[in-house]
Amino acid sequence: MNFLAQPGTAQTDGLVGWITGLMETIGGPGAGLAVALENLFPPIPSEVILPLAGFAASRGTMSLLGAILWTTLGSLAGAVVLYYLGAWLGRDRTRAIAAKLPLVKVSDVDRTEAWFARHGTKAVFLGRMVPIFRSFISLPAGVERMPMPAFLVLTALGSLIWNTALVLAGYLLGQSWWIVESYVGIFQKVVVVAVVVAVVWFVAARVVRMRKARA
Repeated sequence: MNFLAQPGTAQTDGLVGWITGLMETIGGPGAGLAVALENLFPPIPSEVILPLAGFAASRGTMSLLGAILWTTLGSLAGAVVLYYLGAWLGRDRTRAIAAKLPLVKVSDVDRTEAWFARHGTKAVFLGRMVPIFRSFISLPAGVERMPMPAFLVLTALGSLIWNTALVLAGYLLGQSWWIVESYVGIFQKVVVVAVVVAVVWFVAARVVRMRKARA
């Protein structure tokens, strides 16, 4: 049985089909592995994987509690990998990269570090519930060497809330689980637009300042 063969789904084969096969073959651990990969490779859509895991639970492939726990464990595993990637980059490498980027200053990194020092715990917790940021929030946590116990607890709690909501939605919607993808997709598009607007504003403001400085 192919869980993705439902009306309205965008992808029925390829990588997502392979992930579906994991769930069908090994149940909960397959869902956890799929979510871990989603954390490391954001193009893999969590809005498909999580409600799909809920639908699989409604069909008896795994228990509902197992779907939630395994996907949360997968989120945690992926986040830890990204945390250590950020730790490997560290402040010195991050500053060196920033110094080579056009329109970016090392002082921007300093301000980001100061912001993370004040709001890092909230950022890690809430970031786990925001598309795109779900994965990337682990990188600055690693760069700033947030204490691992705090990082694990905040990541687990934030992931648990997000995963539970989407897994439950898929469980309750049954064969209409794919509806979740469309609604979460709207949320993700809003986030993308907000990020693009912020980047455009940053670039425009920086160019104006540079021109004024030259004048």
